[in-house]
Amino acid sequence: MKIRSLFLLLLFFPVPDTLPQHVLIETNFGNITIKLYDETPMHKENFLHLVNSGFYNNLLFHRLIKEFIIQTGDTNSKNAKPGQRLGYGGMQYTIPAEFNKNYYHKKGALAAARQPDNLNPQKESSCSQFYIVVGRKFTDAELNAMEQKQIHIRFTAEQRKIYKTTGGTPHLDYSYTVFGEVLSGFDVLDKIAASNTDSNDRPLVDIRLIKMVVIK
Repeated sequence: MKIRSLFLLLLFFPVPDTLPQHVLIETNFGNITIKLYDETPMHKENFLHLVNSGFYNNLLFHRLIKEFIIQTGDTNSKNAKPGQRLGYGGMQYTIPAEFNKNYYHKKGALAAARQPDNLNPQKESSCSQFYIVVGRKFTDAELNAMEQKQIHIRFTAEQRKIYKTTGGTPHLDYSYTVFGEVLSGFDVLDKIAASNTDSNDRPLVDIRLIKMVVIK
C-alpha cells in the first residue's frame, strides 16, 4: 500500500486511542515533554512512527522566529554546515489536515508545517517538519482585528483568555494542524526562543534535537 493511500485509509478508519500519547524531546538546551492528541489520529500515528524509527535524532531546530515559533524536521539539517540555508528537506508525502476547534495555537502548541496555500490549497501537512509555538500576548483589539480580516477565525472566550494571558500565534488557527502541546519544559522553549539567528532565521548556535523517546 502506498503511504498516501495509507493516510486516506486512516481518514475513514481512525487510529485507536490506545497509542502512546507522550514524547520526550531531548535537546542540547534541555528536555521538553509533549502530549499528542487522540483527535488528530493521522498526525499522531505518523509522528509516533517517525519518533520510534529514530527519524528525528540529531536534527536541528533550523528555524526560529522570536515571538512566533521554533521549527525542526528537515532531514538536511543533520549534517548541515554553519550558515547553510535549511527548511526544504523531508520525506515526500503529506497528511490531510485535521483541524479541531478545541486545539489552537497557544504557547507550547505542537503543529505541522506545510506548503503555502497557493501550492497546497487543501492545507495538507508536511509529514516530518513541525513547529512549537512560542508566540506573544495579544489584546482584545488585536484579536478583533484578526476576526475581521480572516473569516474562518472566531475566537472563543477561552481562546481569548489564553491569547491575552499566556500568548500564542492566533492568526495561524485552523490553517495549520495542531496535534499536540508541551506539558513541561517551557523554560527550555523560552531558552531556545531567545537564541540569535541569521538572515534565514537559522539559530547562530546549533540547537540540536538529540533524540525523541515515546514515554507513558
